[in-house]
Amino acid sequence: MRPLTDLLQTDDFTSRHIGPTGAEQAEMLAELGVSSLDELTETTLPESIRFKGELNVGGPVTEAQALADLKAVASKNKVFRSYIGMGYYGTNVPGVVQRNILENPGWYTAYTPYQAEISQGRLEMLLNFQQTVMDLTGMPVSNASLLDEATAAAEAMTLAKRQVKSKGNVFFVAHDVHPQTLDVIQTRAEYFGYEVVVGDPANDLPEGTFGALVQYPGTYGDLRDLSPIADKVHAVQGAFIVATDLLACALIKPPGEQGADIVIGSTQRFGVPMGFGGPHAAFLACRSEYQRSMPGRVIGVSKDARGKTTLRMAMQTREQHIRREKATSNICTAQALLANMAAAYAVYHGPEGIRMIAQRVQRLTGILERFLVESDIAPLNGTFFDTLTFEGNAAAIRARAEAKGINLRYENSGRISVSLDETTTPADVEDLIEVIAGTRFNSQTGQEFKVLSSYQYKGGDGIPDNLKRTSPYLTHPVFNTHHSESAMLRYLKGLENKDYSLVHGMIPLGSCTMKLNATAEMIPVTWPEFGSLHPFAPADQTEGYAQMLAELEAWLADITGYDAVSLQPNSGAQGEYAGLLTIRKYHESRGEAHRTVCLIPASAHGTNPASAAMLGMQVVVVKTDASGNIDLDDLKAKAEQHSERLGALMITYPSTHGVYEEHVTEVCELIHAHGGQVYLDGANMNAMVGLAKPGLIGSDVSHLNLHKTFAIPHGGGGPGMGPIGVKAHLAPFLPNHDVRPVGESRTGAVSAAPYGSASILPISYLYIRLLGPAGLRKATQVALLNANYIAKKLGGAYPILYTGMNGRVAHECILDIRPLKAATGITEEDIAKRLMDYGFHAPTMSFPVPGTLMIEPTESEPKAELDRFIAAMLGIRREIQEVEDGLLGAEDSPLRHAPHTQEDLVSAEWERAYSRETAAFPTPAQKAWKYWPAVNRVDNVYGDRNFVCSCPPVEEWAAV
Repeated sequence: MRPLTDLLQTDDFTSRHIGPTGAEQAEMLAELGVSSLDELTETTLPESIRFKGELNVGGPVTEAQALADLKAVASKNKVFRSYIGMGYYGTNVPGVVQRNILENPGWYTAYTPYQAEISQGRLEMLLNFQQTVMDLTGMPVSNASLLDEATAAAEAMTLAKRQVKSKGNVFFVAHDVHPQTLDVIQTRAEYFGYEVVVGDPANDLPEGTFGALVQYPGTYGDLRDLSPIADKVHAVQGAFIVATDLLACALIKPPGEQGADIVIGSTQRFGVPMGFGGPHAAFLACRSEYQRSMPGRVIGVSKDARGKTTLRMAMQTREQHIRREKATSNICTAQALLANMAAAYAVYHGPEGIRMIAQRVQRLTGILERFLVESDIAPLNGTFFDTLTFEGNAAAIRARAEAKGINLRYENSGRISVSLDETTTPADVEDLIEVIAGTRFNSQTGQEFKVLSSYQYKGGDGIPDNLKRTSPYLTHPVFNTHHSESAMLRYLKGLENKDYSLVHGMIPLGSCTMKLNATAEMIPVTWPEFGSLHPFAPADQTEGYAQMLAELEAWLADITGYDAVSLQPNSGAQGEYAGLLTIRKYHESRGEAHRTVCLIPASAHGTNPASAAMLGMQVVVVKTDASGNIDLDDLKAKAEQHSERLGALMITYPSTHGVYEEHVTEVCELIHAHGGQVYLDGANMNAMVGLAKPGLIGSDVSHLNLHKTFAIPHGGGGPGMGPIGVKAHLAPFLPNHDVRPVGESRTGAVSAAPYGSASILPISYLYIRLLGPAGLRKATQVALLNANYIAKKLGGAYPILYTGMNGRVAHECILDIRPLKAATGITEEDIAKRLMDYGFHAPTMSFPVPGTLMIEPTESEPKAELDRFIAAMLGIRREIQEVEDGLLGAEDSPLRHAPHTQEDLVSAEWERAYSRETAAFPTPAQKAWKYWPAVNRVDNVYGDRNFVCSCPPVEEWAAV
């Protein structure tokens, strides 16, 4: 009889997360000439960095136990009806959208759509997002999402400075902009050297203003005519920026019709839960003249090799990689999954549905306003869409509100605001009347006030006639077709079928860690206890979040070897920015504000120099040697040269080229000796968890990509999270938050919400708890095993560009395609596109070295999938050999024509030098199961020359 301990192993999460079985691991280890994972670790990691203890984190526990325990924690949160507003509102997530996008791994496990041929579905939905924003704001161009409204405003500020003729240095913010937006703007403006002035834009606009931001509707509910303000801003040659509400724009005159140059905002109330602050898709729309400088990703229309209309990510979407230290934005990830949800919400409801939702919100607000007036509680704002602000006995009102499970917005000034939303019902309005007025009876008539009968109310509606919208919106057929659930379900499934995600196979992207996003980890995201909380709800209503966040912070601190963690940054690039921000504040506290030189290796990710530049730092590039490592002699020389002004060194470890550099501790000591701090980019933390700790190596701060190492899915290009860990001396300088303080620090906010995208943090929390200390260590070891196995199997066919000690790589390896390109003309792009025919997403192309492919298999891929990928790469190598041997010209090769579509197979003419079977079924595996690219190779040059980022006419899609 089997012992009970063996039987209990059936509930072991570690074996489900890790792809290769024990027997398969033994086979792979033998291939590498070692006998165990520990021996592999010892022969791969330098002795000086190894952590030999045990992590002090929760678990391991079973999935059932982990979910039950977290549910108990979540139950400590109190889900009140929220009328706080400030850019966060209740919303109804359409069930068809929740089940088929938010909860569907076909959508949430996809990668950023850099490979357009296998991303046409999400590209189309992101194009719908852009069209929704353009239509509702009245602007000619929009990006495909930013991180949150506050950071979008900060991005708009730097875009304005880059574009306008004004030589001034003042950025003006209207006094009724959301306070969290002002907080982030002030943080960002400080190191750009901008002066932020707050006041009334109608009267206080100063000379030297290069940009002015207003909120429309204002944070207290007012609606104002924007045109006169726009004229004043333009008169001083500045850019007029408007933060707006898309639902309000269904009824009010859009900013684009009132002179706005840039329009920003959040799409949260388009079917995305509040989630204690995120994730939510922000947007930035602008004038056509600004489009080439617009931050973030933009989806453009192009053509494929057959001339069909296709979609792609437009050229400027990786600005920081092109301009590096000259960039004014470090945006790398976006909020694609949430942008897809918001776009689907617009598609499902259509223009009439959106208009009716907006009218219902506005009508109920008008009914509430009329009763308050009749009760001698006149709102301070005479115009409104969904928000009313008044003065009253805050203590009494708050007591009545909390007794009914209601949250209002209270300010120290005595003002109280109430914001209605899509979820508000007539019964809710009756409760609000009782809470605010203290009675359910009309003060004048003495009769019970019946909200239901008030739909016949004929009074003013809060929107002045000159601010009522008259222009149409969402006129494209995509917004006027899919209104039944059957139609919407089929539309979403059709888009999903055009995409490649982890449900299809391995996504072997180096630097991006496309690992398993376990279903158990994803389940709590849609629990109302996590999803329905306002980020500024009172602390006594968020005790469950507080417990989970504190535990997660402690675990991440232990895993990294740091002393404190901030969960505020809501992307990796935001984490870079926040980490360098703490360093700058630390130096200033010591009277060393002059330490502004930042040393960065030449191989660094483009966001590193961009982040440093955004903090007013002088970027000094450090050479790398022939092995890809930091050139120690050059580092020593530049550290010595800039010793008096040295602020920081930014490094990635393991290095960007996938190797554990042996001199990392020496590097850290050198920087400290010259008075600098070490920022260690945690992008490659998946090769360190349980084996090494950045804080023990010698670094002072790191950001962690939770959407990589800690299992938050990439979502087709976001959400992400980039919390930072710091040593004790930097902890007093972590980001804080004006609206909801998270400590004693005087450092400003870097994100709109105090805990960034809080509702996805349960994913990483469960990942750590399910694996536990031993599981986390083993996951890292198998990530090393899988990468080294691939490197060993492919090394004879493709040169492995860089290796570390004993010829090992870390969690990723780089194949050098340049010799093959020189010999045959076949490029890394040809290989990437041909891999689609074999049923794979391409590895990372031309990063960190042009002409290469960087592969990261992760620990989650089983040996069979690794072998399938190896077979595909060897098959492609044989096809390259045919070109090398002169059997086919490069232009005649299947590599140059890849990917091949179903249309290729059924076309009447076939004049190529290889068979249709070779084109579509290069190995027997494709006959058993075939993934079909939706389009042929996309013409990027055409898309750049003919920049279009709106939905094309239906006739152009007819042939697709």
